[in-house]
Amino acid sequence: MFATPLREGFELRLLEERHADEMFAAIERNREHLRQWLPWVDATQTAADGLAFIRSSLEMFAAQQGFTAAIWHRERVAGVIGTHRIDWRNRRAELGYWLAREFQGRGLITDACRLAITHLFDEMDLHRVEIRCAAENAKSNAVPRRLGFKLEGTHREAELLNGRYRDLLIYAMLQSEWS
Repeated sequence: MFATPLREGFELRLLEERHADEMFAAIERNREHLRQWLPWVDATQTAADGLAFIRSSLEMFAAQQGFTAAIWHRERVAGVIGTHRIDWRNRRAELGYWLAREFQGRGLITDACRLAITHLFDEMDLHRVEIRCAAENAKSNAVPRRLGFKLEGTHREAELLNGRYRDLLIYAMLQSEWS
C-alpha cells in the first residue's frame, strides 16, 4: 500500500520524508483541535519533530512492523492513519488515526480505516485489529462502531492527556468477522 485512491479527490499515501513540512502544517492548523485527544501533539513543535516521526514510521514499514499513511486532498494532508507496531506472534495490530477539522463529517476516516483494515487482513494476514479511543471522543468512537467492531472493554484512566487521565475504549475486529 504505497498509494491508493480513497475517493474522488482523496488518496492514501505512505508518509515520506519529503512530506514533513506539509504534515507539520496540517498539525499546526489543527493543533487545538488535535491536542484535546492526542498526547503527541504538544511534543510536535517543529517540522523536524514530524520528520523524526516519518523516519521512524519508514523504518517500521521497512521492518514489516506496520505503516503510516497520510490522507491527501490534492497536495494537502487531511489526516493520518497507521498502525502501531504489529504483534506478529499474535498477528495483531492497533490502528490509529486523526483528521483535520475541515475534513470531518465526510466519512473519510471510515473509508481510510476500511482500506487499511482490508490491507491488514487480506495482504498481511493478521488475525485481529484493535482501535482505541478516548471514551469522551464521540467522533472517534463512531468509526469502529460504523465498521462493525466490537467494544471489548474500557482501560480505565489509561492515558494521561493535558494533565488528566482519560479512559480508553477498546474495539476489536477479527479477520473471520471482516467481510
